[in-house]
Amino acid sequence: MTDHRRPRRRGQGELEALVLSALSEADGPVTAGWVQEHLGGDLAYTTVITILTRLLEKGAVGRKRAGRSFAWTPASDHAGLAARKMRKVLDAESDREAVLASFVTGLDPDDERLLRALLGHARAAEDG
Repeated sequence: MTDHRRPRRRGQGELEALVLSALSEADGPVTAGWVQEHLGGDLAYTTVITILTRLLEKGAVGRKRAGRSFAWTPASDHAGLAARKMRKVLDAESDREAVLASFVTGLDPDDERLLRALLGHARAAEDG
């Protein structure tokens, strides 16, 4: 009996993460075709271009003209992309203090200690 179900559809964030991961594994700038092949070829070339373009608009990748196409490079890693998303959400709110206070009070104790340590390192570097 054959299975006629469609493959599971991946979300935009999952596809972006896959493409960023592929770019970060490359030895240098790569084409969208390389990304498509590196991901196993199951994504359409146009889908890869769409994802790369979205990542470019978010500042997560860079591109340079390479002949008739582009060569792509990661501008940040997964953590950098997540941080950019967090800043975008924060920037969209009118009461930054309330948002940050709510965020901090919702942290578990280990994450709170880590955040305090990171802020301390940042202050020391500024004073430095």
